[in-house]
Amino acid sequence: MFLWLLCCGVFSAEAQEQQPLFRRRVVFHSLSERWELDSATRRGTFIVTPYRPVYVTAGRRSTDPNEQPFSENPAYSQPVPLTYGYYEAKFQLSLKTKVIQGLFRGHGDLWVGYTQRSHWQLYNILFSRPFRETNYEPEVILNFATNVSLLGARTRMLGIGFNHQSNGRSLPLSRSWNRVFVQAGFERGRWTVLLRPWWRLKDAEDENPAIADHIGRAEAVLIYTRGRHLFSLAGSHSLRLGKKNRGQVQFDWTFPVVGDLRLDLQLFHGYGETLVDYNHRQSTIGIAIPLVEWL
Repeated sequence: MFLWLLCCGVFSAEAQEQQPLFRRRVVFHSLSERWELDSATRRGTFIVTPYRPVYVTAGRRSTDPNEQPFSENPAYSQPVPLTYGYYEAKFQLSLKTKVIQGLFRGHGDLWVGYTQRSHWQLYNILFSRPFRETNYEPEVILNFATNVSLLGARTRMLGIGFNHQSNGRSLPLSRSWNRVFVQAGFERGRWTVLLRPWWRLKDAEDENPAIADHIGRAEAVLIYTRGRHLFSLAGSHSLRLGKKNRGQVQFDWTFPVVGDLRLDLQLFHGYGETLVDYNHRQSTIGIAIPLVEWL
C-alpha cells in the first residue's frame, strides 16, 4: 500500500513540475522546498513528498544485540533470551503529504507524515531470517512558515504536532508511546538545524514507563551540505542529569561513489535504536544506499 502511495506521489509530482523532489539524481533541497514555505515552492495538497531519510542497507553490525528485551512493567519483559545475530539489514521509508494548505490567513499548512523503520535478521539462519523489529510512526503536523533572524540564523518554520510510535507486537514485546511536539527549522548558509522537544502523553497500560528517561524528551538534527556530500548529526536526550542522563546520537555521512550511486555511512550510539530497545544501550555501524536525504 505504501509503495503504491509513493508511486502516486511520484507521478503526481512529475505531472506538476519537471524536477520532483523524488528523483534519483542527487540535489539537496532547502527547508522552503521540502516544506513548501513560500509561494514559489507551494505544490498543493495530497502530493506525497519526502519526510525523513529513505535508505536501504544490507549490512549493519551491533556491539550488543538486545537478546532479552525487558520493561519496567514486568508484563512486558521477555522471559527467555532470544538468539539474535550481530549483523542485520535495516531500511527506512518516510513520506508526508499536505492535506490542508493556507490555514490561518494563509500562514499554516496541515501535514500528515509516516515513517517506518525495519530491522531484518537477514543472516540469522537459526531463526529463519526473521524481522526482529519494525517501528511504525504516523504523525499530524500543523506547520507555519517563518522568516525571522535569530542568532545569525534564519528561522524558516515553526510547528506543532502529534506523534504515535509503536511496533505492532503482542505481549511481552509490545511497545508504544504518544507524544505532542513542537518543531522549529533554522538555516544559515550550508547549515540546517531542526529542533523538536516533545511531551509524552500518559498511557492507561504503560508498556515502557521509563522510555522518556532513555530515548529522551527532545531531538535535534544538525545538517551540513558541501558539494555532493551531506553530513548529519541527529540526537535526542532525556534532559535529565545524574543516572537519567541518557539519550542517543546518530551520525550519517552520505557521499558519492560513481554516477548517481551514493552510500551512507551510519554510526549510532545510545538507547532506543528501536522501540523494543528503548532501555538498551548499544553501538552500531552500517553502510546504506540512500534514496532520499534529510534535504
